[in-house]
Amino acid sequence: MTIDLTDTTTGAIDHALNEARRRLGGMTLGMVLTLIIVTDEAAQYDAIRAANQAAREHPCRVLAVIARKAKADSRLDAEIRVGESSPGETIVLRMYGPLGQHADSVIAPLLVPDVPVVTWWPDNGPEIPAKDPLGALAQRRVTDAAAAEAPHHTLVALAEGYQPGDTDFGWTRATPWRSLIAATMDQPHPPFTAGEIAAEEGNPTADLIAAWLSLRLGIPVSRTVSTGPGITKVTFTTQDGNIEITRADGRTATLHWPGRIDRMVALHRRDTAELLAEELRRLDPDEVYAETLTHITAAPAELPAAQEPAGLPAAGEPAELPAPPES
Repeated sequence: MTIDLTDTTTGAIDHALNEARRRLGGMTLGMVLTLIIVTDEAAQYDAIRAANQAAREHPCRVLAVIARKAKADSRLDAEIRVGESSPGETIVLRMYGPLGQHADSVIAPLLVPDVPVVTWWPDNGPEIPAKDPLGALAQRRVTDAAAAEAPHHTLVALAEGYQPGDTDFGWTRATPWRSLIAATMDQPHPPFTAGEIAAEEGNPTADLIAAWLSLRLGIPVSRTVSTGPGITKVTFTTQDGNIEITRADGRTATLHWPGRIDRMVALHRRDTAELLAEELRRLDPDEVYAETLTHITAAPAELPAAQEPAGLPAAGEPAELPAPPES
């Protein structure tokens, strides 16, 4: 069921939602959270589709906020979608004129009572998400540094303005890699003296994994540029040779260990709906992400693929790498 309301109010939207639930025979909400999406007309279709797919695992009320025509008179248009075609409830709110600068006052009355709130910026998010009016309404705030023009500098800004509850899809994309690396390091291995992450230029996930490994292992970890897709190689230097995890096709990784048979493992690149569903599984602050952000440097340490990192000091006995937290 789709309901279109033009030049409306939050009271009229709430009344329409109650009437729609009555017609569908379900008076209870049954929502586990409210998901606020801050987007524009160009990106709203893909963002809402990803949210609806994630809502099959996490029933929620989706509030998509689109600010339009800043110089127009204030007006609120709403598109309400409920029923079998859309899990939970989806409300697309188009705010015209000065109203778009006060979206939080429109959103607040539409939040599902007594459930967590998550705010997601699919494209360019604010430098300090917690201080954004819509971010201040949420317990969790999700950005995507990969969508920014300068992903690494976006990570630096996020590190400077971090507040508990912040997260980024760059970190979410790292989960399968961190799990595979941790499983590899669970095996007896010689001490590591250095590490290297090869990925596409400006890949924030590679920057975060490099910072995480440097933090946990106490070794220098360099960033080199490859042709992709995404992260293509993780290398650990040891006195017995290099231990490498390579993924050239974006789907399958191969573990190369000196003196052992190569092993392969599925490591596919996930779509936006999968990333969002993972973030909605945990609504508590991610302390490991916060610690990793503190090791993001102001300038990306990327080297050309053909250049070998030089002058890496040998580390002493490295600390054991803990398994990544479930997320």
